[in-house]
Amino acid sequence: MDQATRQELSDLISRALAEDVGDGDRTAMATIPEGSIALATVTQKQPGVIFGIEAAEAALGTLDPAVRFEPLAEEGVWREAGPVLRAEGDARALLAAERTALNILAHLSGVATAAARYVRAVEGSSVTILDTRKTTPGMRLLEKAAVRAGGASNHRIGLWDAYLIKENHIRVAGGITAAVAAARQADRSLLLEVECTNPDEVAEAVEAGADRLLLDNMSPAALADAVAQVDGRAELEASGGITLDTVADVAASGVQFISVGAITHSAAALDLSLTVEVER
Repeated sequence: MDQATRQELSDLISRALAEDVGDGDRTAMATIPEGSIALATVTQKQPGVIFGIEAAEAALGTLDPAVRFEPLAEEGVWREAGPVLRAEGDARALLAAERTALNILAHLSGVATAAARYVRAVEGSSVTILDTRKTTPGMRLLEKAAVRAGGASNHRIGLWDAYLIKENHIRVAGGITAAVAAARQADRSLLLEVECTNPDEVAEAVEAGADRLLLDNMSPAALADAVAQVDGRAELEASGGITLDTVADVAASGVQFISVGAITHSAAALDLSLTVEVER
């Protein structure tokens, strides 16, 4: 993780532990003798891609900085099930941080797994699967990293690193040509992408000099027509309502990119568990 992602993780863990632990884990404090040392094992219980071991370690180690870790799984690799992480430390601290660690690890692994499913569905094609900005607030960098671990690629990180001229921008700016011209005048170094919904908009965006066209909610047949119409003059990205059942047909249309918001906004958490054995 880079520094910005680690800071995002640190902030997330602080908030999560504050809301879950409050002023203390009453159950653990009442039932577990102070100073007990335990060995905790995180286990993957369904097929998928693990990502977020570092995040789980950070969560488990927040309440006991002396905890020792042993990673047991390779991240970014499809696996059926099995042990993921072993941690040895204060029993009360491990149990207090258990839910925060599992929530983050299960969610990030779910995002990585969703990304991997889409990548596997278009295997053999040259298309690149992209995520979108439909991320959990406060977790964007972590979720974007999980997408990469699953084998997909990132679209924009935020509004600041590329132009994506969409319907509302076009309406306010006075058309595609005007919007593209204004963006080019402001900063020529950024990738410039224009959302298009029909052949006329495709023609105008290409003529205006867009680098990439976002072909929104088009059928595979319409996408293939757009590929022929553009004829290599701009990159093409399909988006909107694409599922695991339809993504292969979309890839076959000849577009270079397919963006899927569901990779982040609808990813199911990977099923994980944590079990503890008291050592002393």
